[in-house]
Amino acid sequence: MILGYFLEPYLYSYFNPVVDDLTQKVETGVIQLTFADIFLNNILIILQMFIYGLLFCLSVVVLAYNGFFIGYYTAIQDNLFAVLAHLIPHGIFELPSCALACASGLVLFNFFVNFLKSYLKDDLSLIVSINCNLDKLKQACIIFAVSVVLMVMAGFVEVYLTRGIADFILGI
Repeated sequence: MILGYFLEPYLYSYFNPVVDDLTQKVETGVIQLTFADIFLNNILIILQMFIYGLLFCLSVVVLAYNGFFIGYYTAIQDNLFAVLAHLIPHGIFELPSCALACASGLVLFNFFVNFLKSYLKDDLSLIVSINCNLDKLKQACIIFAVSVVLMVMAGFVEVYLTRGIADFILGI
């Protein structure tokens, strides 16, 4: 996020079309800022991070992209304090959720590599290979479940509390 903030001039051509597209979709009602829409979008992002962990740790790329985007978006706003007042209340839950989803993807990758190693190199059967590495798969799923719970909390705070908290902080 910090790099996205400071590299804003260099990221303009990549992220400004995304910002313009999102702004247009919100203004035309294609995207509505309801709990269901926000939650679904965020769940899809953390699910990507989880699944992309299987593809040579691409979950880190998704996390980095979102971090750069948040930093970029913060940088292009006129009032940093106001942006932070609107980001921090739900970001307290959303950012750790994203980090945990990325971590769950990395643990899933670790499970997959160890599974393949035991199955192919150690010449174990499929079932034995899975059982030998089942703890890593369980860890990945538990970490992802915690990520989902945090994302539910983030969605609730974002839709129902963030604006009120931000208005209070900003004295509006």
